[in-house]
Amino acid sequence: MNRRILSLALPNIITNITVPLLGMVDMAIVGHLSAAHIGAIAIGTQIFNLIYWNFGFLRMGTSGFTAQAYGAQNFDEAVRIFARAITIAVCVALLLLLLQWPISQLSLLIFKGSPQVLQLALAYFFVRIWAAPATLGLYAVKGWFIGMQNSKLPMWIAIFLNIVNIVCSLIFVLVLHWDIRGVALGTVIAQYSGLAVGLFFLVRKYGHLFRNYRNSAKLNIRNLLIDALHWNELRRFFKVNGDIFLRTVCLAAVFTFITAASSRISPAVLAIDALLMQFFTLFSYIMDGFAYAGESLVGRYIGARDSHSLRLSVRYLLRWGFLLTILFTALYAVGGEWFLRIFSDESSVIDGARQYMFWTLIIPICGFAAFLFDGIFVGATASRTMRNSMFIASAAFFALYFGGKALLFPNNALPDEHTWNNILWTAFMVYLSLRGLLQALFLRKSVYNQID
Repeated sequence: MNRRILSLALPNIITNITVPLLGMVDMAIVGHLSAAHIGAIAIGTQIFNLIYWNFGFLRMGTSGFTAQAYGAQNFDEAVRIFARAITIAVCVALLLLLLQWPISQLSLLIFKGSPQVLQLALAYFFVRIWAAPATLGLYAVKGWFIGMQNSKLPMWIAIFLNIVNIVCSLIFVLVLHWDIRGVALGTVIAQYSGLAVGLFFLVRKYGHLFRNYRNSAKLNIRNLLIDALHWNELRRFFKVNGDIFLRTVCLAAVFTFITAASSRISPAVLAIDALLMQFFTLFSYIMDGFAYAGESLVGRYIGARDSHSLRLSVRYLLRWGFLLTILFTALYAVGGEWFLRIFSDESSVIDGARQYMFWTLIIPICGFAAFLFDGIFVGATASRTMRNSMFIASAAFFALYFGGKALLFPNNALPDEHTWNNILWTAFMVYLSLRGLLQALFLRKSVYNQID
């Protein structure tokens, strides 16, 4: 079981690590142009994060459904799931393209900046938005591969995509001098290149499943789409993914609020908290790899009606989570300040961060179960429990933050920066802990009882 978990987790971890690398390269390229370009790429990237984050269900829902079909050896169903997911991805992408102008205007209301920064951000947006079909299509492709117990293909797609993006951006900006539009165009080309490679892998490795759909000698696209888009199947798809969407909205609300709350405390605290959140981000990249392994294995064993292997996989995943928690806690305790200096050489920020370093030691302890149970529940398509757990954890976060301020500082008195920020971090740790705890309490009912 350990070998199966690692064979799925390690490629996903490598895939996750490539994501920040690409962002760093894009920032390094525009960083040599002007400060306005840095602000513009940050705003433009955040716009697309807000758009695409909410459509993450195209990956998560697809992987859960596909893993269960794989476990049941129902490959016709797996084919229908892919056809359904890719069709919905294309439809959503076309809608985004049609609505690009109102989206751009709404973004101007959300994000603030100088006229030059906003003009550059919009230039970036109106080029990169044309990658929407490829980006959302890749969500469906990657989710399907993970559900088919194959994490290596998404890894190779991500590596290829990032190399293409870096090369194109360097050529378009430094050689052809296409400015910020060159960075955006590099992303567009990379996304379509990644989708093309993903579809190539799909045809090469799984083409026989599509050709043999319904024991036919020749794939009938029309019949496949009619089967895939049947109302009862669409209703189940949107029921599960609607819950995942609402969960993601809560997730985005909490993390957006953390940044907003830090900025209200002071610019110094905003910089400190942004630095400290890198500890959370690093841990999340590793744990997400094991969460994806959980999606694959749990879905597979539920589909196969294999109760013993299902329980064993959950047990081993939690053991890996506990082991990594000990490892990262020790790593942060010993090398925390060195890690800070990777991201900043500002002595005032590093000195300010030292008084909050104990929160970085708590992050793995509070967070590991939340990540792993998300993967387990996605694989089980137990989306309602995920949604409700997130509702409760998010409500607790906001209640503790605002209630803590009101209780400790009545009469609208402003707390000192240190206390105020500790209230924020306390609420965040409670939020992470509750997500894991609540899903652990419902593990038997929502996951095990599906086949017991």
